[in-house]
Amino acid sequence: MRIVIFGASGGTGRQLAQQALKVGHEVIAVTRNPDSFPIAATRLTVARADVHDRAATARVVEGSEVVLSTLGVQFSRKPITIYSDGIASIADAMTTHGRKRLVVVSSAGTEPTRHADGGFLLNRVMQPLVTRTIGKTTYADMRRMEAFLRQSSLDWTVMRPGGLFDAEQPSDYELTENRSERVFTSRADLAASTLAPWPGPGAGYPADP
Repeated sequence: MRIVIFGASGGTGRQLAQQALKVGHEVIAVTRNPDSFPIAATRLTVARADVHDRAATARVVEGSEVVLSTLGVQFSRKPITIYSDGIASIADAMTTHGRKRLVVVSSAGTEPTRHADGGFLLNRVMQPLVTRTIGKTTYADMRRMEAFLRQSSLDWTVMRPGGLFDAEQPSDYELTENRSERVFTSRADLAASTLAPWPGPGAGYPADP
């Protein structure tokens, strides 16, 4: 299967590329700086494109079967539009080429909930502080992205992980609909759950060198 990954140079995007290659998919890793992409493989193409450039976005989507977006930026108090502008550009490209299946990464912070194991500090101090201050513009744009998808005709899934951290391998993760009580999510689990509907040619497919 030919999978296109936007935001491939980020931590989750790299995990997605590695895991998809390992199970035998063909991967198009989309980044603004292909020369610095740290993965090389026979079934990997690293493509230069900026989602604000709709013509470039359409070119990398052409011929794909599934589109994955892990687009993201660091928190900023300035207005953020990468999520909403990016999804509009990706959706336009998918419509142009008759593609429907899209998975995007958002955040549990778009709809904060009380975490049973979070305690007073997380639930009453840290979470409100982040979502109302440094993360305010990020989560607002993620909500615009999700609203766009709800009104679209695409076959979409939104992944809402908790706070992300690195792990070498996926765990026995669990998925829940709409929201989760989990405070943290490993990037390995996020990548594995995103790819779960497309397990590849077979378990144990050898990884590319």
